[in-house]
Amino acid sequence: MSRRPFDPHHFWRDQALPFLEARQVADGRNACYGLHSHRTFSIGVVSTGRSSYRNGRLRDEIKAGTVVLVNPEEAHACNPLKGSPWAYRMLYVDPAWLSDQSESAEFRPYAAAASDDPDVYRRLDGLFDVLFDANAEALAKDCAATAFFAGLHDRLERIDGRVIAANPNLARAAAFISDNCTRRLRLTEIADISGLSPSYLVRAFKVRYGMTPHAYQVNRRIQFGQSELRRGRPIVDVALSAGFADQAHFQRVFKRHVATTPRRYAQP
Repeated sequence: MSRRPFDPHHFWRDQALPFLEARQVADGRNACYGLHSHRTFSIGVVSTGRSSYRNGRLRDEIKAGTVVLVNPEEAHACNPLKGSPWAYRMLYVDPAWLSDQSESAEFRPYAAAASDDPDVYRRLDGLFDVLFDANAEALAKDCAATAFFAGLHDRLERIDGRVIAANPNLARAAAFISDNCTRRLRLTEIADISGLSPSYLVRAFKVRYGMTPHAYQVNRRIQFGQSELRRGRPIVDVALSAGFADQAHFQRVFKRHVATTPRRYAQP
């Protein structure tokens, strides 16, 4: 199958496959991200060029042929190197769907934040070709995604969820922020819910989630905004519903997190 040329910046979604979303960027020199996280599992390929990559404690340069893996809730960012072009493709996957594929009770994180395995790269790049093929049916795309992740489970090591120490106090704080992300919150309010002092909450929350409670709330507001934009709501309505003062503020923060404008995101 001949490769479809990259659109400058393109999103793919299919209502028949709500557990998958993909994007591809042909020229990422202006695609700059602030530190952010996703509720989804994210995996992608660097197609050409090089970029910086931050994921948890990892700080590295990645290049064409690299596969990046970002577990849900991991704070991360990829950004272009000065004057260096790069292109990439990213896939965002519902963790619950992944758990079903591996017959696990819950999603098991991957140990690697990046991989130079050429077979994984080739197979993932091939999956993107299928997803972005306008002539491929939903069943073909579903089968291709299922086959890829079945192979990925066998190829890359995953972390047993039982060895990941979860702090229930921090989890309560994160859940409270997520459930109330569109309204104004006070640090003392979050601290009371979590049963932690404000100072300890801020320090421990950043260690666990890679960002402060406020940054986490803003990140959740952007995720809420993405969901509403996919439903077709007007940008100004989404901005206000998400808790931003106005559309201009929403657009600035959205671009910092998603590396594209709300209008472009809403039109895959």
